[in-house]
Amino acid sequence: MNTVFREVTPLSNKDCFMIFSREKTEFTFPIHTHAECELNFIENAAGAKRIVGDSIEEIGDLELTLIVNPNLEHGWTNHNCHSKEIKEITIQFHRDLLNDQLLQKNQLCSLREMLQRANYGLTFSRGAIEQIKERLYSLYSEKEGAHSVFKLFGILYDLSLDTSMRELASPTMESDVKIYKSRRIEKAYNYMLENYSREIHLSDVAGLVGMTEVSFSRFFKKRTSRSFVDSLNEIRLGYATRMLVDTTTSVAEICFACGFNNISNFNRIFKKKKGCTPKEFRENYTESRIFL
Repeated sequence: MNTVFREVTPLSNKDCFMIFSREKTEFTFPIHTHAECELNFIENAAGAKRIVGDSIEEIGDLELTLIVNPNLEHGWTNHNCHSKEIKEITIQFHRDLLNDQLLQKNQLCSLREMLQRANYGLTFSRGAIEQIKERLYSLYSEKEGAHSVFKLFGILYDLSLDTSMRELASPTMESDVKIYKSRRIEKAYNYMLENYSREIHLSDVAGLVGMTEVSFSRFFKKRTSRSFVDSLNEIRLGYATRMLVDTTTSVAEICFACGFNNISNFNRIFKKKKGCTPKEFRENYTESRIFL
């Protein structure tokens, strides 16, 4: 399989970060990856499509997404956007700008957790975006010197306090379940990731972690904010979307290979979670890619 376009950014090892501001009439850059972390702000582009890993969503008039995974494919396409006054600010920084030793400090725990979650790509609530929007514009106009770095730290920290931030790509894109701070949750997720193609019952996983079904179900929902069934379906859909993107395997074959018991159930769950059918997802993703 060909690889997706990998961007080489102008950020040098001597720079703390780079910031770009542009006004444009359309989105033309293809789905891509890059080594650097990226905070991307978009204004006046309601109806455009955001693609991050296996997540495809239509955005509103304010958009802010954080990507820190160097292998996570992402991009924006015109879709239903008719605006000719799109504003975009992109900040790119090295992952070690906030090194592990610094992030272990108690005062930065929310920032550490946000960066862990951003391995899947994060989108932020409208309230959080409105809070820091003018600071992003100000940062662009004062991008030189150490004060600009401290301003960026302040923006990232305030975003880390957004209780409504949301992960985009599914867990299959980056198998990092330690963000839930629970060995039982980690063990349950690893079991589902390893056995998603087989029939899995709640009793199987509950027994694995030494809990009753009722207790585990409540514990799982409290720690992950998702039900066991939703999480299992999310994992299976994650593998399904990768196969839709990276292979020519038929939808029916993908359905059964990913643990769904019939094609109608697969189509129903897929459309409910992704907003389109598996066939439409494949077509939407393929048309936005460029291959080397």
